[in-house]
Amino acid sequence: MKTDNYTMANSGVEVNIMPVMQEGGLKQLDEKNLPMYLPVLALRNAVLFPGAVFPITVGRDSSVKLVREMEATDEPFAAVPQKDVTVENPTSDDIHEIGTVCKVIKTLEMPDGSVTAILQGFRRVKIVEIVSFSPYISAEVSYLDDKMPKVDKQSVKALSDSIKEKASTIIRASSFAPKEAVAAVSAIDNFTFLVNFTATSTEVDDLQDKVALLNTGDIYERGMQLLSVLDHQVRLIELKQEIQRKVKTEIDQQQREYYLNNQLRTIQEELGMDEGEEFRKLREKAASKKWPGEVAEVFEREMSRLEKYNPSSPDYSVQYNYIQFMLDLPWGEMSKDNTDLRHAQKVLNEDHFGLDTVKDRIIEYLAVIKLKGNMKSPILCLYGHPGVGKTSLGKSVARALGRKYVRISLGGLHDEAEIRGHRKTYVGALPGRILNGIKNAGTSNPVVVLDEIDKVGQDFKGDPSSALLEALDPEQNASFHDNYLDLDYDLSNVLFITTANGISTIQPALRDRMELINVTGYLAEEKTEIASRYLLPKQLREHGLKEDQLHISKKVIREIIDKYTHESGVRGLDKQIAKIARVTAKKIALDGSAPGEIGSDMLKEYLGLPTSFHDMQKGNEAPGVVTGLAWTELGGEILFVESSISEGKGNLTMTGNLGDVMKESAQIAYQYIKAHPEYAKTDAEQFAKKDIHVHVPEGAVPKDGPSAGITMVSSMLSALRGEAVRHGIAMTGEMTLRGRVLPVGGIKEKILAAKRAGVKTIIISEENKKDIDDIKEIYIKGLTFVYVKDIKDVIDNIF
Repeated sequence: MKTDNYTMANSGVEVNIMPVMQEGGLKQLDEKNLPMYLPVLALRNAVLFPGAVFPITVGRDSSVKLVREMEATDEPFAAVPQKDVTVENPTSDDIHEIGTVCKVIKTLEMPDGSVTAILQGFRRVKIVEIVSFSPYISAEVSYLDDKMPKVDKQSVKALSDSIKEKASTIIRASSFAPKEAVAAVSAIDNFTFLVNFTATSTEVDDLQDKVALLNTGDIYERGMQLLSVLDHQVRLIELKQEIQRKVKTEIDQQQREYYLNNQLRTIQEELGMDEGEEFRKLREKAASKKWPGEVAEVFEREMSRLEKYNPSSPDYSVQYNYIQFMLDLPWGEMSKDNTDLRHAQKVLNEDHFGLDTVKDRIIEYLAVIKLKGNMKSPILCLYGHPGVGKTSLGKSVARALGRKYVRISLGGLHDEAEIRGHRKTYVGALPGRILNGIKNAGTSNPVVVLDEIDKVGQDFKGDPSSALLEALDPEQNASFHDNYLDLDYDLSNVLFITTANGISTIQPALRDRMELINVTGYLAEEKTEIASRYLLPKQLREHGLKEDQLHISKKVIREIIDKYTHESGVRGLDKQIAKIARVTAKKIALDGSAPGEIGSDMLKEYLGLPTSFHDMQKGNEAPGVVTGLAWTELGGEILFVESSISEGKGNLTMTGNLGDVMKESAQIAYQYIKAHPEYAKTDAEQFAKKDIHVHVPEGAVPKDGPSAGITMVSSMLSALRGEAVRHGIAMTGEMTLRGRVLPVGGIKEKILAAKRAGVKTIIISEENKKDIDDIKEIYIKGLTFVYVKDIKDVIDNIF
């Protein structure tokens, strides 16, 4: 028997396979003159069994050439399954060992330009050795016979019936197989043909199952293996059908519940019955809210939508969470400000030493509230070095005002939705951090600290700093729009305090909206007071120690600052005091003895060897050595500029790992002396015969900046004149090519470094006098400041 259905297999393109079988071949194979060498056609996603009429779509150029030649010559060839269908040019390792001898019945040109070949299988063949790959694969082969063992007819019939039953089940479940195929399978009487036809026709998840069937030479054993494969496929089909029935049942159940819920709601309305308990609670909570009329309208609209949803629907939970968030926001709810200015000053002074500029700004804000009753909250940006108390200051401000405190860390933030939230239609949508913080605070006027605003990033998800523009603009934040809430929320009563280590990386438009306050590093005297008043008591509490068990004098604290810390803030100092407290706790726990007073001679035992060494002013008794003042991220430092003179051709050499700006300062100093040789007590002719070498010690440390300009020119003049500068002098200031001295920054930190190094006189620009006036008298006690306008003033004061 045979069928008339042709479907495609593939030798170059992957398609679904549904082969055709027949008992009588359309071609004949000369069994007596079988060749030792055969061309080989590698099949993808297909296995050809003996007796099969099998259409394939040919894709490879070598495969097209092979089937055309075989059709023209009516010669046999081997069709062998390919192991990996992704391999374009298979080798001997890429094809299976067992295949089928076949002939080409016919080739067809398809409308899309591809070639279809109809193959007829005859008998199994084994690849012995590949002998050629050009123009197509050729191999030495050996021929295999199928054997039918001596099995009783009843066993064969039982196996045959089982195969037909399983195959019919698969055909009925398939949407591709023609329904006539059931009758065709049932009518097959030849057992060998039944096994091969069914093996070819069955779709399997793993092609290796069909390869294993082809490798089996025992027809009865092949039938048993085929029955196992068919049974597996039937179980898969039953499982799919069971899943489909469950899905349909769940959908029907949801539709039924939705219909009954609507009917129940209608009956309740007709009978005047109360709404659900949950809905009533939501409406009662909404009635107590002080929100605007438009918000109330939105709430009612969203509640009506919620009541229409089936509680088991995913949309119900999304809608419920949105309404709950609306109700949790403190619409118009304010905490009462404590306008007692003396109380605010006391609280701020209790928590932080110094930082007078920030404290004054908070007191000014409170004073306006006390007089006027309300005021747009300022947007303060505290910037400065790590460890100077920027973040903790926000908590103190909240305590001084009697407001709730919210801290939002922005470090590494790169998604705009973290600020504005996601639209509630998205799965897992959440509100932005600002509104979420206000919800947690429970009031609409908390103190919100936006920490590390200079470290906000941006990528394909948006620019969070741009999203902050609306929140941090006093003219706009009265109607802040969060994507999740999708309503305007008033942030004008929120006191925003942002912190940053530097302002250069903050977006200019955002920087313009904030009131910038520089929180400078602490002087040694300030650190001593902070340690004595705050850090030591805190560590005593945290380590369970009493005041009589551990005491550190201000003198010893100052020694710890000088020898064991190197920073602008007090974080490192806090760690050192904590270390002393830990060692003390260990001593008490081990032998019950407490040191009481910590002396200078005990620091080595508690803290180890000193880790920080600050330069002292020394070695500038020789001509050419001048002390300068530098600013670093860890505070102020002194640096020495050394110059030496040698006979030469007027060359300038600079060493000490100097940056471009500092090299330019040296060039300006050199050119200025060249234009005014009288300051060096020489003339132009003699100056042109001198080589000058300028060196700034500690060559491994990079140095840059313009503030060493007057130090450079003083060092060169000292070397050229052969005169040392006066003892106890340090200087800082930028110079121009005309000799004018310009102001520089970091004055407070540089004064700290000068006092620490034993400097008595500091030469700075006249325009820096305002910075000196801003420093408390106690911190500049013992220092003399010389204010200069140009280099001539500098020369008059150093020689």
